[in-house]
Amino acid sequence: MRSIYVAAAVVACAVGLAAQADKLKNPASLTEAAPAEYKAAFDTSAGKFVIQVHKAWAPKGADRFYNLVKNGFFDDTRFFRVVPNFMVQFGLNGDPAIQRNWANANITDDPVKQSNKKGYVTFATRGKDTRTTQVFINFKDNGFLDSQGFAPFGEVTSGMDVVEKITDQYGEKPNQGSIQTEGNTYLKAQFPKLDYVKKATIEK
Repeated sequence: MRSIYVAAAVVACAVGLAAQADKLKNPASLTEAAPAEYKAAFDTSAGKFVIQVHKAWAPKGADRFYNLVKNGFFDDTRFFRVVPNFMVQFGLNGDPAIQRNWANANITDDPVKQSNKKGYVTFATRGKDTRTTQVFINFKDNGFLDSQGFAPFGEVTSGMDVVEKITDQYGEKPNQGSIQTEGNTYLKAQFPKLDYVKKATIEK
């Protein structure tokens, strides 16, 4: 009898993951308004860190980040760009079938209300109104980014020592185009020691 229950649980889990993946393929459906303040916990291969998000800092960025975390977008994603004494970047989904739907799912800019201080978290951008899913955590005060439109939406309130342990051995070598088309298959083969997000959750 126990084997039947186990099998049923496995099937239910698979169905749930498939439903989650389908949802992540439709960015337009993930537009839930975030609370004014919330915490996002990241369980990673380097340890755990927590990001406190302040919606007043950057409302559109806070809403996007909330939906990405809540719906599992960051789960099993790699910290693919790590520049010592600057920042660590992540936010490209490991499944190309999901990632390609977000390539142009842009949100418009937020005014920069906070400086890019050490531990502050900000969306990456390719220019005006081009924020999608990539975010970075500042390793130090990077105030020069403020005038370029990089608007922090949160801060690491615990586990900054973990963030600083994320491996930088590959620097900026992982190719973002290859990540988007080949996902984790490419990263695991070419950069096997990259640290990664095991699971990200909204803390209650």
